[in-house]
Amino acid sequence: MTPPDKSVALVTLGCTRNEVDSEELAGRLLAEGWRLVDDAADADVAVVNTCGFVEQAKKDSIDALLEASDLKQGGRTRAVVAVGCLAERYGSELASELPEADAVLGFDSYRDMSTHLRTILAGGHVPSHTPGDRRRLLPLSPAARRDEVGHVAMPGFGDEPTGPVPPTGPRVIRARLDGRPWAPLKIASGCDRRCTFCAIPMFRGAFVSRRPDEVLAEARWLAERGVKEVFLVSENSTSYGKDLGDLGLLEKLLPELAAVEGIERVRVSYLQPAEIRPGLLAAMADTPGVAPYYDISFQHASEPVLRAMRRFGSRPAFLDLVQRVRERSPEAGIRCNVIVGFPGETEADVDELEAFLSESRLDVVGVFGYSDEDGTEAAGLPGKLAEPIIAERLDRVSRLVEELNAQRAEERVGDVVDVLVEEVPDAFGDGDLVGRTGFQGPDVDGVTILRIDASTPALKVGDIVTATVVESEGVDLVAVPR
Repeated sequence: MTPPDKSVALVTLGCTRNEVDSEELAGRLLAEGWRLVDDAADADVAVVNTCGFVEQAKKDSIDALLEASDLKQGGRTRAVVAVGCLAERYGSELASELPEADAVLGFDSYRDMSTHLRTILAGGHVPSHTPGDRRRLLPLSPAARRDEVGHVAMPGFGDEPTGPVPPTGPRVIRARLDGRPWAPLKIASGCDRRCTFCAIPMFRGAFVSRRPDEVLAEARWLAERGVKEVFLVSENSTSYGKDLGDLGLLEKLLPELAAVEGIERVRVSYLQPAEIRPGLLAAMADTPGVAPYYDISFQHASEPVLRAMRRFGSRPAFLDLVQRVRERSPEAGIRCNVIVGFPGETEADVDELEAFLSESRLDVVGVFGYSDEDGTEAAGLPGKLAEPIIAERLDRVSRLVEELNAQRAEERVGDVVDVLVEEVPDAFGDGDLVGRTGFQGPDVDGVTILRIDASTPALKVGDIVTATVVESEGVDLVAVPR
């Protein structure tokens, strides 16, 4: 066991999946006697959970590692350790280029993280991770993976707990690192799709579903700690259950999650349009407690570009899907990300994308300019566009999206909504509350500002308030409690 005076801070970058991984690491370290602190400046060891998705995310991760390393100059911090996707993806290469990090550890190190940190603090050396294609660690057939999963590290799954598994069900290995009333909950890891622009499957591995009993156990654990909304995360939620022999497993799981005592809202993320089944749409729309929120990975709308991305779909097919969602759930919020400047993209392709965005009237759209990613097929495709052309298209589509999303928010004025309160003003001051409706996802999809006055009953973080939308500010809404 680690002496109780030894402290560790986890610095998390990137997506909500990384947040789950950090909280699993925190749970493991807490069980081994480490003291968790919020600020890296107050910790003996700073563990930086990096992101390796796109160039900007990589830069942000390296900046965070350098910033943490600066704390070793005369402060309490004695070691900085890189973990997460950037560490998994580049391993020893990152270690050689970033000597400021005392170790660069991959996913396979998570189970023994306490031992590694103790070794580093004692002046020992922990070998840097040697990267490889994690897709090769499991059988090609999803049905054959279950027997091998126990031998492959799955961050966020809480596998191989320390000590006996309690007879009441799966043991949860996690520690909350914030007081938010919502929490991400990982239902799967990895991806079997082969999109030409994406490197994620190489360092996250083949698709593996968590068993429903493990997901439900963690949802109950979160509810016991005040979580009101669980945000189901994965690389591809629409594939959930395929390796367990049941492609309809997600629609069966949703009612069980919504029935967990204390959970008021279940939100599903990252749906692949080619895999969205009528049964899943029905379950999401008809199950009380499931948020009317559809995070759909369109990526583009021009068929030639989509095929070059090795993706299915078209503007008519995507518009039909949007229509089917709104027929079942008129209040639904639909969001997506799109890429502009993909190799070979023409002005006609951009026109097709803009036509789709104008006709679909999505709630939130993230627009990204294409950039080559190491090891991806797209990096070797012909027809690369010049950076100024990509920048111009990025600016053009971003400005269109900003206008369209603001118009969509304005259409919500007059609607009655249920708002999960996430921020309250200081007890000794005045101010508005901040929260989210069911159709607003966390962090990137806008918020709802609750205008309160002296007559408003006292509200706290985690309350759900019925309110009327009175105005919009960009993608954000302003509402008044009823």
